[in-house]
Amino acid sequence: MKADGGLKMKHDNDYGIGLRNIWDVVCYDSGGQEKWREVNRNLVVTAGLNDVLTQYFKGSSYTAAWYVGLKGAGSVAAGDTMSSHSGWSELPHTTAYSQTVRQTLTLGTPSSGSVDNSSNKATYSINATNTVAGAFLANNNASSSATAGTLYGAVDFASARSVVSGDTLEVTVTLTAASA
Repeated sequence: MKADGGLKMKHDNDYGIGLRNIWDVVCYDSGGQEKWREVNRNLVVTAGLNDVLTQYFKGSSYTAAWYVGLKGAGSVAAGDTMSSHSGWSELPHTTAYSQTVRQTLTLGTPSSGSVDNSSNKATYSINATNTVAGAFLANNNASSSATAGTLYGAVDFASARSVVSGDTLEVTVTLTAASA
């Protein structure tokens, strides 16, 4: 006889929250024609998950300021942070595109567990030949230090993409939260 009276707990239907982010990155040439598009899911890194728990449930040191950065070569790992992401590099904003800092993430109104920046896309004016391999969200705009702040998550493209001077990248980030 079982000590639990024969009652079996089923954990695969437990409720929780799942965070998912969809990135839509479009490259336009100097004439405004679409050159390529990448639509991929984001990996929310452990530091980003911890930040959500700390800010929302503990209510400490919250910041609503988030920024979109572009990734160079390499792959994202769950243990990555802004100060330690040896598997990938940030595309150098001081030489690869005309903006001197990462682009501000300006989100619309959340609805049905989703929010995005489609009304105010992060836009990059490319001013040098380079390779873009993904993008990321951090709460530091890199005006002082590229490694300061919290890395929320990052996305790897299916394959690295080429950009040249005169191209424009438009980045739409859709953040979703759903029962897992």
